[in-house]
Amino acid sequence: MVSNKFFYAVIGSCIVIYLIGIFAIPLMDIDASQYASISREMLERNSFLQIFDQGQNYLDKPPLLFWLSAFSMQILGVYDWAYRLPSIIVLLAGIYATHQFAKMFYGDAIGKLSAMVLATSQAVFLISHDVRTDTMLMGWVMLSIWQLAVWFKQQRWLNFILAFVFIGCGMMTKGPIALMVPGLAFASHFLIQRNWKQFFRWEYIVGILIVGIILLPMCMGLYQQYDLQPGKLINGRPIESGLRFYFWTQSFGRYTGENFYHEMSHFTFLLENMFWSFLPWIFFFLPALFLAVKLLVKQKFSITQQQEFITVGGFLLTYLILARSQAQLPHYIFVVYPLASVITAKFLYDLFYLKKWMKWEKGLYYFHLFIWGLLWIAIIAITSLVFEEVPKIVPVLATVGLGVFIGVAANRTASIPKQLTMAMMTSMGVNILLTSSFYPNLLKYQMGNDAAKVIQSQQLNPEEIKLYGIHNSNALHFYAKHIFPYQPNKQSFSADEKVLTSKDSVAVFKHIFPSAKTIHEGNQFAVSLLTFQFLNPATRDAETPKYVILDLDGKP
Repeated sequence: MVSNKFFYAVIGSCIVIYLIGIFAIPLMDIDASQYASISREMLERNSFLQIFDQGQNYLDKPPLLFWLSAFSMQILGVYDWAYRLPSIIVLLAGIYATHQFAKMFYGDAIGKLSAMVLATSQAVFLISHDVRTDTMLMGWVMLSIWQLAVWFKQQRWLNFILAFVFIGCGMMTKGPIALMVPGLAFASHFLIQRNWKQFFRWEYIVGILIVGIILLPMCMGLYQQYDLQPGKLINGRPIESGLRFYFWTQSFGRYTGENFYHEMSHFTFLLENMFWSFLPWIFFFLPALFLAVKLLVKQKFSITQQQEFITVGGFLLTYLILARSQAQLPHYIFVVYPLASVITAKFLYDLFYLKKWMKWEKGLYYFHLFIWGLLWIAIIAITSLVFEEVPKIVPVLATVGLGVFIGVAANRTASIPKQLTMAMMTSMGVNILLTSSFYPNLLKYQMGNDAAKVIQSQQLNPEEIKLYGIHNSNALHFYAKHIFPYQPNKQSFSADEKVLTSKDSVAVFKHIFPSAKTIHEGNQFAVSLLTFQFLNPATRDAETPKYVILDLDGKP
């Protein structure tokens, strides 16, 4: 019922948009540029077990993302796309695993729908270029869930080994959550299924050994860097054991209060952010989840051997645990978006192909017509009004996209359910315009990549440049391929140096160095914190601080 032509057209189009993003959009501060900078520094230092960030001890994320990105850059060169490439490959593997998992339980049509829902979600479009550990984590976790599901059905050792290899890789990417999500998903499934014997299998010991072997290099590095040298300060706190930090503090410390971070801790925070990050599918997912839970209650919290609760249980339990954390960020929930995609796809199939929920279809149609129409109007406004540098053809194309959207909505004889076509074309259309025109122009206002470009184009010696009185930008260190030291005392500068600083500091430096000359002046807006004042060209200058590069002796 879901044709191969439609499926491959959607997945292929999404891959094209991902590729445009990894080549056209500079790395965004803070996380993506920091991880890229750490990977480059790892390669430069030739230090793969002990990890450093701008010469300082780093103890936040496990090393697999850094290892794979450093390896990629060693082969392909120090480029942002080379940093992103390993994560994109694992992400695509996760989309494939989502398809295969859903196909195994629900058939080919729902398998295809699941992959398309995940691939066209706003979260995946975002993390395909703003690459964080969550990009790779999503792939590893879904690969492990798929292989575990195959193993439980077919009992083949290859699937078992692959499942725990993927769990180990996930733990090497972002920690114990890569074990927690599959564990919660299958534990809830077997509990509801009353399949008690699955909780006590000797093979799990082998799985733990596989994970332990994979984690061994990282554990050695943590032990050497911290346990053998206790007392190192991380975020102002002494670390007595790197191993304890990884296995306990970084994850469970979010509940005990031991973790350094305390932010966005209210229970509905992740759900609130799903309203944008799981577009255009969120208003299909919510009724799908409600109906799945309703069915479970109707069946007295029991399922047959043919039914699965892996997706619903895995999503709900993971959400409940993450939502109780004292530190939350919007992308934390992305790890279970493959499961949410399968839940959504099953509902879409029942709604549009089996016509199970006819009383809901009309209401959902008009509601989504309004929401998606707003997205098209928004992208027309963004491409035509925000940045003058955007070619005039871009808003014209956006307007054409709106026209096609209206045409699809008015078509009464479509072979593909209209709401599916409208959702996917809206998501892909909006994101190809954002990726090709909005984000590249937005990132021109980020200090790091702009300053690095100036340093390279004017052939300034990076060794002569220090930072003063300005926020640190990892994009600067990555794109300039140099770690710029921060000098907290303006009196410590010498006349033969250059300083990258806020424009507000120019008068101070010219008082100390009367011959100081401004080499370059640029913008230093925090692009991840957009405001309406910034998006409005008329008020942008007042909202955008400036940075300068000063030559303190004023000589060529």
